[in-house]
Amino acid sequence: MIANTPPTPYYAVIFTSIRTEGDNGYTAMSDAMDELSKKQPGYLGIESAREDLGITVSYWRSLEDIKNWKANVSHQFAQKTGREKWYQDFKVRICKVERDYSL
Repeated sequence: MIANTPPTPYYAVIFTSIRTEGDNGYTAMSDAMDELSKKQPGYLGIESAREDLGITVSYWRSLEDIKNWKANVSHQFAQKTGREKWYQDFKVRICKVERDYSL
C-alpha cells in the first residue's frame, strides 16, 4: 500500500537490505516493529517491498522524530539482532522530501 503522507516537507528513512537465509524470528520482530513504529510521535507511514533486495521506506515529520525512533529500546534490540542474525548487508538513508505528487 502507498503511504498517505502529508504536505511536504517531511522526512523519509530508506532501509535497503539483503537478508540471511531462514526466518530466525524475523517476521515476528518485523511485525512488532511495524506496530510499535505506528505509535511513535511523528510517524507518518511506511512502504515496503522484498524480493532478493528489500526496501522499506518509513516517513516521519522531523529529524528529531527519526532520532527518537532510532533510540527506542525495543527498536535498538531489533537493530542489534538484525546486524547479528537477519541481514547480510544493509544501508540506511535519511532524506528530506521536498516534493511529492500522485494521480
